[in-house]
Parts: sequence; structure tokens; C-alpha cells
Amino acid sequence: MTDVAPVRGRADVRAFIDLPFRLYRDDPQWVPPLRRDVADLLSPTHPFHQHAEVELFLARNARGAVVGRIAAVKNAAHTAEHHDGAGFFGFFECAPDAAVAHALLDTAADWLRARGFSIMRGPASFSVNEECGLLVDGFDTPPMIMMPHNPRWYAEMLESYGLAKVKDLIAYWHPSAADPARIARVADRLAERNGISTRPIDMRRFDEEVDRIRVLYNTAWEANWGAVPMTEAEIGHMAKQLKPVVLADLVQFAMVKGELAGFALAIPDFNVVLTRIGNDRLLPFGWAKALWYGRSIHQARVLTLGVLEAFRNKGVAELLYLTMLRAAAKHGITRGESSWILEDNALMRRAIENTGAHAYKTYRLYDKALG
Repeated sequence: MTDVAPVRGRADVRAFIDLPFRLYRDDPQWVPPLRRDVADLLSPTHPFHQHAEVELFLARNARGAVVGRIAAVKNAAHTAEHHDGAGFFGFFECAPDAAVAHALLDTAADWLRARGFSIMRGPASFSVNEECGLLVDGFDTPPMIMMPHNPRWYAEMLESYGLAKVKDLIAYWHPSAADPARIARVADRLAERNGISTRPIDMRRFDEEVDRIRVLYNTAWEANWGAVPMTEAEIGHMAKQLKPVVLADLVQFAMVKGELAGFALAIPDFNVVLTRIGNDRLLPFGWAKALWYGRSIHQARVLTLGVLEAFRNKGVAELLYLTMLRAAAKHGITRGESSWILEDNALMRRAIENTGAHAYKTYRLYDKALG
């Protein structure tokens, strides 16, 4: 017998956050998140909740032990942008028991149906601007920073419930930060022909630069499937979290004849540090360990790269990637990931593949009609 009930009180919130630490304790690829970061996202004070309604649920067995969790999400920003009837589920974690998984999904579906949604989509924790997608291919390596990880059998449990693929998200692996000779020649030639230049973020004017990124991000992705604009509060909150680990020359703006055309953002993969410090907390001694191990991070994740529509097919994306690769090498970063990219975004996938990267992980978003 499985009992699914809403999260109520601090003890339930702790149980919700703690569950993955028990479920994944024998998974060598799982990277423990910082509990305070998860708590921050779940807190009603997080900017996401200004335009969303969220309900968290815990599943308990007959003995009262927590065996699963899920979040049901009404994202008004998504509804206003897409009008597709989609509500979301996320933070899905479950013991290897299909009955528990189905009970959790039933509860989320009922919650969404009661709020007028005709589609349940996920997993997204909480939206496409945070961790989203279920890992369905590429289980042999740990996730990069701010990317999800899950057991292989999660896909089978979701699909047995009737959830079906709606979109795949692709992660690319860059095996070396050395300049690929061909892309270097092509990008430099296109840069000269089309008047493209790049510059790093100015950390002295961090707030102004973050606002530029927000405008570029929301404009460059506005036509993408599932894209939801980030509010000023949301991107400001994320920037504050990332600022301590940002390397200025791994945040690059592109200009075409002096006009802002796009940007790219990469950060060192601090998951390497979280794995090595051996726990999920930075206090009381974690910060010292983090700083020590941080010196040996040799990989990074390109979180986002966007080019305004008027400047696409002009070599801007390629030049941004080339600039990032060159900058990464200066910091001893010799490999990395670009993630994620929509499976049908042929233009961006081609630009990434032109740098010598290859697809190595697939994350899937699912839909189920709510009758």
C-alpha cells in the first residue's frame, strides 16, 4: 500500500530533499546536490514562484517510510507563452516499484487536471530554465553541473504509465579544448567578412551585463519549442548564485559591426568538486575542500549560447564556440559539455558539431493527455 500526501511542514521538506541521497547511495555516477540550493528552489521566496503554483508530494509505504516524491507545477509564464494546456511534473524520484511511481504520477495528474490542464509534461524541476528532462541515454558518465541524473529504469516506469516522448534534449561532449583547425579557419574568415567580434563579460558592471544577457536570452530563444522568458528577478537570482564560479572570459558577447548579436556562457564543472568533497554540504569544512579541488577542474559546461535571428548563419555561433574553447584552454580546461540542445535545432547542432563535439547524452521530456 502506498500513501501519497502533500508536503506539510519542515520535516516533510527535509524528507523531500533527503530522498535522493538514500536512493542513489550506490550509484557511482550520481552527484549529490547542495541541500541549500534545492531548499532555495523549493522555497516560496524563489522568484519562480512569483508566476507559478507548486505542490510537493511524498509517497510513503505501509511502514511510513518515504519511497517517492514528485512536484506538480502550474507555470503561468509557460501558459501565457504557449497556450498548449501543459502543466508540469518534476522532482520525480522513486524506489524501484511501478506501483509507487504510478501513484505519484496519478496524484500529480489529478492536481493538474483540477487546475484545467489537458497535458501533463515533464520531468521539469521546475521549468526548462532549470533542470529538466529524464536521462535516457549516456548513463556511464556523471552529470555536468545543473544537469539531472537518474536510473535507467525510470524511463520504463514513466512509459508504463502512458507518458510518451514529446522532445529529446541533446548534450554534446567536447573531447578537447584545442582549436579545431577547420573551424578556426572558417570562423576567422567569417568574422572578418561579416565584421564579427567578441568580448568577455565586464565583471565591474556585472548587473548591467546580466541585464544584457536577459534580453539576449529571452529574444534569441523566444521561437524555440517550450521556451519561457526569464524574469528580471529569476535571472538576477541565478546570476547571484553563479557569480562566485564564473570565469569572465567564459562569458562572451558577440557583436556584428558593433551591434550586439549573441552571447555564450560556460562555467567550470563544480560537480567534480561536489563528488570529491564526499558530502553534500559546504560547511563547516567543505569550502576549504571546494577551493582546493576547484584548482583541478579541467572541464566545463556551456550552459547557453544564443544568437539573435538577424545574425544567424553568419558564423556568430561558431566564433563564440571558438572563443570559448581558446579561453578554456588558458584555464587548464581541456574538455567539456554543451547542453542542452533541442533534437530538432539543426542550426545549433551543426555549429556545435563543426567544433568537433559529438552527442553523448540524451534527456527526454514526456507528455500524457489528461482525459
